[in-house]
Amino acid sequence: MPSICFYFQVHQPKRLRNYTIFDIGNSHLYEDDEANSTIMRKVAEKCYLPTNELMLSLIKRHQGRFRISYSITGVAIEQMKRYSPETLDSFKRLVDTGCVELISETYYHSLAYLYSKEEFIKQVEQHRELIFQEFGQRPTTFRNTELIYNNDLARTVEELGYKTILAEGADKILDWRNANFVYHPPNSEIKVLLRNYSLADDIAFRFSNRAWEEHPLTAPKFSNWVHQFDGKANTINLFMDYETFGEHQWSDTGIFNFMEVLPDYIFKHPEFKFSTPSEVSNEYAGLATLDVPDFMSWADMERDLSAWKGNHLQEDALDAVFSLKDQVYQTGNKDLLNTWRSLQTSDHFYYMCTKWFSDGDVHKYFNPYESPYEAYINYQNVLRDFEATLVEETTRTNHEVRI
Repeated sequence: MPSICFYFQVHQPKRLRNYTIFDIGNSHLYEDDEANSTIMRKVAEKCYLPTNELMLSLIKRHQGRFRISYSITGVAIEQMKRYSPETLDSFKRLVDTGCVELISETYYHSLAYLYSKEEFIKQVEQHRELIFQEFGQRPTTFRNTELIYNNDLARTVEELGYKTILAEGADKILDWRNANFVYHPPNSEIKVLLRNYSLADDIAFRFSNRAWEEHPLTAPKFSNWVHQFDGKANTINLFMDYETFGEHQWSDTGIFNFMEVLPDYIFKHPEFKFSTPSEVSNEYAGLATLDVPDFMSWADMERDLSAWKGNHLQEDALDAVFSLKDQVYQTGNKDLLNTWRSLQTSDHFYYMCTKWFSDGDVHKYFNPYESPYEAYINYQNVLRDFEATLVEETTRTNHEVRI
């Protein structure tokens, strides 16, 4: 009985304000509260609230047979609590149905694993604790930022107690395999679920594209594609940004109508059901070993790290922020630690991407900067002030210790 496994990423970064060289040493306020508030409320109105209401109605209508999963970043939850508490409440109502699985990740949606295993583990533990505090769940499934994945990451996550990890079903790592089965890394028992990027992107990216040969995408058409996997798949993993609904694909495209009737058409085939990642992992054995020595992600055509580490601007900014780790740890200052970790959010480096070709529209979405160079300069101005603040704090702490 094949499973349809929906996973939705819920993330909003804390955007930086226009921070000039003249602000360095004069202001330690880095975040654009107005922009963060405006965007959170806008996305809540267009996406989170109506889509949560729709998902809740589907769960009730199908008496728990419709099941879904979310990863909600720590920085998104912080902003919901501050700017849109009704949105957080609506997610809690979904979780309370027992038909929703919450997934662990890094609290700050960061690239920490690429630079510090120690920092990565701290952020995962911080996120896991937040999910328990807010929702009462202790996740057993993990997804890394933007589905960044390799063998070593999977083994690290397994050591942290997770049973399942999500990854991209990139052609370059599949060989004879396909994304519709469960796998495991070499020398590891953790289950790997791979995104069926073709079907997922039909909804997330191509749904409103009138130039697409399959436009318009209807629930009967999509369900027919899915049903063709009967006997050829254990799980069809549809992983996508939650903002697909109402934000990337506006309401007038018909995306909500599509989702509202999709389960009805899926259930027309008696062999198909909806499952969460942990349910898929528990039901199906690993088909084979999946060897992924090099990092991959779900971003752009390349499915690699180039969206965040593809040029000297990004590399320089990343090296600079992570070089401050020991200094930040030594201060023991929770506010400085939180600020430093917020500066690790991957979006800051995504804005510096210079790939303005096939993936250009993706990189420009919600991007507050006119160019990658403006993003880099603004970020480095903030980092220069933060580093000076660190020096002051270290000097003050050392002085107090000597006294």
